[in-house]
Amino acid sequence: MTKAADKKLIVGLDIGTSKVSALVGEVLPDGEVNVIGEGSSPSGGMDKGGVNDLESVVKSVQGAIYKAELMADCQISSVFLSLSGKHIRCQTEEGMVPISDKEVTQDDVDNVIHTAKSVKISDEHKVLHVIPQEFAIDYQEGIKNPVGLSGVRMEASVHLITCHNDMARNIVKAVERCDLKVDQLIFSGLAASHAVLTPDERELGVCVVDIGGGTMDIAVWTGGALRHAAVIPYAGNVVTSDIAYAFGTPLGDAEEIKVKFGCALSELVSKDAKVDVPSVGGRPSRSLQSQTLAEVIEPRYSELLGLVNQKLIEVQEQLRNAGVKHQLAAGIVLTGGAAQMEGLVECAERVFSNQVRVGLPLNVTGLTEHVQFPHYATAVGLLHYGKDSQTFDDSEIEQKRSVSGFFTKLSGWFRKEF
Repeated sequence: MTKAADKKLIVGLDIGTSKVSALVGEVLPDGEVNVIGEGSSPSGGMDKGGVNDLESVVKSVQGAIYKAELMADCQISSVFLSLSGKHIRCQTEEGMVPISDKEVTQDDVDNVIHTAKSVKISDEHKVLHVIPQEFAIDYQEGIKNPVGLSGVRMEASVHLITCHNDMARNIVKAVERCDLKVDQLIFSGLAASHAVLTPDERELGVCVVDIGGGTMDIAVWTGGALRHAAVIPYAGNVVTSDIAYAFGTPLGDAEEIKVKFGCALSELVSKDAKVDVPSVGGRPSRSLQSQTLAEVIEPRYSELLGLVNQKLIEVQEQLRNAGVKHQLAAGIVLTGGAAQMEGLVECAERVFSNQVRVGLPLNVTGLTEHVQFPHYATAVGLLHYGKDSQTFDDSEIEQKRSVSGFFTKLSGWFRKEF
């Protein structure tokens, strides 16, 4: 069994509230990510993005990593790791520097971004991502790549995503207990965006909502740049809980019923359809109408999406006040495990009064029959993110330049190590 490092493979590890997913990918010469290994296991010890039982998380991670190693026939030593939780914060900052040689160099770009990110943040938090939005040179605004342009003064607008030190430390500790190194911590919503969005959607304005078991990760993009990131600490598990309480069935069975028979719009369900509901305490199972199940699910999903819509209204108001183009012309993209519910697109279109689609991972080859599902969006996004921030030798760098834009390469310059 070869080591992943020897084969220059990338490993994405997504530790969710309900499931742990590990993907092994290799970067092909054309820049595509080829998935060669996949492993998943039920998640234990996680709640709403935070660790509440270290040993249970370690066991879950070991299970997923072992399966991925077997399938890829390699030994995994390091991973790109996702992070979520309501402790995630974001802010947009500005920086300004004089242009040293009348023409913008890479050093000038580095300096202006360093100036913009050198703001005081809470002692409990640390910077997770520094994402450039756009540059301005003298009187010209909205520049994407300023290198080589002439001018006297350059300004930069950057988006900072921060996380709580201890929350991040705990999840890294769980991974390190598995004898793995964390290459980089990446906000789940940002990773999912890398997997499911097209460049046109980012440009026109789009909101990605990654609906997991314990959290909903939100990423708002307009003008090709990330404008806002947030986490709502309610998601698919509250729907499961509602089903369990409404029908007096164990949580495990409620989850299975939700996945197999659930629908987020009761009018789409046939009045004759029935579902078998197990009981507790050895009582016999009962047969209920599927429409009754949908009538429990629909209001809860409407409420969850309503929380997202409320956040979007606030964000758009902030962008409007900041003079940033804020229309979400490309609508809403729902992804994550809880986005696979029948009728959810129709339910969401009513809540958002906008077009909605379910986001599947894009631009991957290999084990597509395993990974082209919404619940793998974050893990696939971690592979894309890892590909863009890895260090390659000279020949590989030239290949990468032909397929990567300026902002893609920026992600590698501000890697944060724990």
